[in-house]
Amino acid sequence: MAFFELFGMAVLFLIILFIGYMFGKYVSKKQHEDKIPEIRETAIKQSRAVLSGQFSEQIAPYMPDFPYKPTEARFIGKPVDFIVFRGMDDKKIEEVVFVEVKTGQGKLNDVEKTLKSAIENKNVEWYEYKIDKFKKQFKKH
Repeated sequence: MAFFELFGMAVLFLIILFIGYMFGKYVSKKQHEDKIPEIRETAIKQSRAVLSGQFSEQIAPYMPDFPYKPTEARFIGKPVDFIVFRGMDDKKIEEVVFVEVKTGQGKLNDVEKTLKSAIENKNVEWYEYKIDKFKKQFKKH
């Protein structure tokens, strides 16, 4: 008889646990249903802001107040939006300019700040990587 009593109590415990779980799930769902329109609106606004920023970055060189020739600007995207090669159209590059495009209240992120600092501190160098030295390994004999 003790086995059946223990089994009955275990079943009763599981039923109560299941009812509590379903009740909690119902209450949680009701709480979040009220917030869904607000969450959607926020998500849409953020998505529009991101898309607007990306679009603005792409067309920036063609804006009337962009201080460089669009034909000399190359879009990079990350960690900087453009690199401008001033004088490239005349086949004599005089200056290399890193351009970060921001819209509205946009600010530099941490990586962009470190890049700006490296450039301002003249931590820039030229490196020529030649791949010819590896051709010998791949030649057929």
